Amino acid sequence: MLLHSPARSAVSAAPTLSLTVVGLMFGLVMGLGAPLFTLEMVDLRFGTGMIAANTMMHAVGSLAIAPFIPRISMALGPKRAVTLALLTGAATLALFPLLPSIWVWFGLRTVLGAACEIILVLSESWLNQITPDHARGRVMGLYSTLLSIGIAAGPALLTVTGRTSALPFACASVALLVTTGLVAAPWLPHPQLTPPQRPSLLRYLPLAPIVIAATLLIAMLDSAATSFLALYAMHSGWSEHAATLLLSIMLLGATAFQIPIGWIGDRTSRRWLLVSLAGLAAGGALLWPVAIHHPGLAHVLLFAWDGVFASIYTVAMSVVGDRYKGGDLIAIYTLSSLAWGAGAFVGPALAASSMAAAPDGLAWFAAITCALFGLLPLFLKKSA
Repeated sequence: MLLHSPARSAVSAAPTLSLTVVGLMFGLVMGLGAPLFTLEMVDLRFGTGMIAANTMMHAVGSLAIAPFIPRISMALGPKRAVTLALLTGAATLALFPLLPSIWVWFGLRTVLGAACEIILVLSESWLNQITPDHARGRVMGLYSTLLSIGIAAGPALLTVTGRTSALPFACASVALLVTTGLVAAPWLPHPQLTPPQRPSLLRYLPLAPIVIAATLLIAMLDSAATSFLALYAMHSGWSEHAATLLLSIMLLGATAFQIPIGWIGDRTSRRWLLVSLAGLAAGGALLWPVAIHHPGLAHVLLFAWDGVFASIYTVAMSVVGDRYKGGDLIAIYTLSSLAWGAGAFVGPALAASSMAAAPDGLAWFAAITCALFGLLPLFLKKSA
């Protein structure tokens, strides 16, 4: 992070590093979990409808806890709340192999979704608040980069650990425990929060509609892609190992784009940057049906596509950090988290329906949603 003095740099470097590591570990758990649960259910001969329903339980947990996050943050403080959420997530992951019932997994994925929601909202808003305006795009880009590295590493780790033991669940649980130690460290400070100025979360919706829409878009396609891209590739003739690796390569693409695009966002119009990114993402998705039959082309295209697509969220959240602080910032992040939960809830269902309607339905779903989002910054000029 670029700061104005060595002293200030020394004070801010440790919190920034710790909070970006939270993003890394959180991403690892998410990237490992989505294909792991999907492939386990495929082995049990469940169809896409049941897979989508089980995936949606994560969103149910997110939606259930989100309205209470401002109160939790004010009562416990971000540090204690994130610590407790990390411990809850680690314990929940450890229970999955011990309770190998798909019906129990519905409940466990709900609890895991609630814990992950607290981790994501409070760690990211915490980092956004302690970051100076002139470096926000780059720092949030770094956070998103490490988050993306973690998500990309998840499927790759699954190819190493395999699915015949409890090892992948244990790895994810240990990752969260390590992160708990970083967050709970006594030298890691947290900002003093002021209560939100508006009495209702919905009062913040007119203030940040593009940010809310960006979060909805990212959640819909992220949950859809992580759950169904490997299945889409397998239906196109890929082996399970190759399809899982393709997902990992796609998710890795975001790591190469976040910081450069964040840097561009610090120096240009973020509104036009959002329009450009959405247009490129829509056009790239239209090429999936061609690329999926050529492995080399598919690797390059999906790597670049996810880099562009994931940057939409980074740019949108930089806008929020420029305008709001304290309780107001957490309130907007919480409202965004509700949008994330809603997107993660409907994304898998829409993706499953699209794939049932057409062999390349997943690609069409991605292209249409990105194109629709790209229209918003053109019409809501004051929001970006």
